[in-house]
Amino acid sequence: MDHQQRHKRLRLLTSKLNKERKQQAKRIDILCHDLIAAQRDFIGKLNAISFAANFYESIIGQADLSQLLHTASQFIKEEIPGANVTFFLRQAESFELHMFEADKPIAIAKHRLENYFSAELVEQICKSNKLCTVDDMFAMGLQGNLVSLNSISAVTIPLGDLRQSCGFILIYRPSEQKFTADELSTISAVRTGLSRAIKACQVLLHPAD
Repeated sequence: MDHQQRHKRLRLLTSKLNKERKQQAKRIDILCHDLIAAQRDFIGKLNAISFAANFYESIIGQADLSQLLHTASQFIKEEIPGANVTFFLRQAESFELHMFEADKPIAIAKHRLENYFSAELVEQICKSNKLCTVDDMFAMGLQGNLVSLNSISAVTIPLGDLRQSCGFILIYRPSEQKFTADELSTISAVRTGLSRAIKACQVLLHPAD
């Protein structure tokens, strides 16, 4: 074998090795991405479990409705930074509103999102018994200042079970802070237990109803 043939064979071998090295590097890169994604998903699930455990530990045994909702709102605000939290609880012909800010219940102020909720809209959201976005709320009859409404991200999370709604949680914050799937999933995971606690407090408040 002359020098030229050896050189050609060496180049082919080098090219083959480089190709295999690139393929191996690509496989390793894909594997690393998969491992990172799996780890992120695992950590997310652990955080959700930890949130639920701490949440239920804090509300268990609470018999006062206002205190229960205050505790729940604090947990939601910690999980969703910068959020406003309002509870709409269904009544026979209307609804009951609970808003909390700076650790105390506050009066309804003008131009807050809650002011745009009519009894009819609340009933429609309750009947849907599902997570609703601003677009869903508009489809159900939400009316108000479009400029103000376009400046927020808002969602309602149902309270109750598959058979009957007892209300919903309204969560909103500036539009540049879009809600993440993890945030909404974490809050939704505790809604069933919170709904039962709310119903228990309502029974204590109105034992003859």
